[in-house]
Amino acid sequence: MSMPPRLSVVTVGSRDLPKMRRFYTALGWQEVRGSDDDWAAYLIGGVLFALYPVELLAEEASADAAPTGWSGVTLACNVDSAADVDAAFEAAVRAGATALAEPSTREWGGRSGYIADPEGNRWEIAWASTARFDARGALTGFGA
Repeated sequence: MSMPPRLSVVTVGSRDLPKMRRFYTALGWQEVRGSDDDWAAYLIGGVLFALYPVELLAEEASADAAPTGWSGVTLACNVDSAADVDAAFEAAVRAGATALAEPSTREWGGRSGYIADPEGNRWEIAWASTARFDARGALTGFGA
């Protein structure tokens, strides 16, 4: 058996989980059953996006992990059209996100902008003409 090529869960270590829950709920995301102020999750496009206390995540993932600053990782939400980038960006800012880079047309041919959630996790809101989704919003193809 090899490791299957799939991404099932993205877990973000949170310093203030109740605040993060309020933010993601304000985006209109539905929490999965069992979510509370100790662990919360949202099923988004076939992937579970989870929030977990950063100290406990550090204990699980690496005893020497010291969560500081930006990790260099961005998460992305691809939308259905270039115009949807602007609308989603504005909705995220209204929900409490910090605008980092206003939506713009990118040299790779798409459109995107960057926001940060209340704890500084970077999200790119993007449209790419080659992204294909199923009815659930799961990415089924990317590229020419």
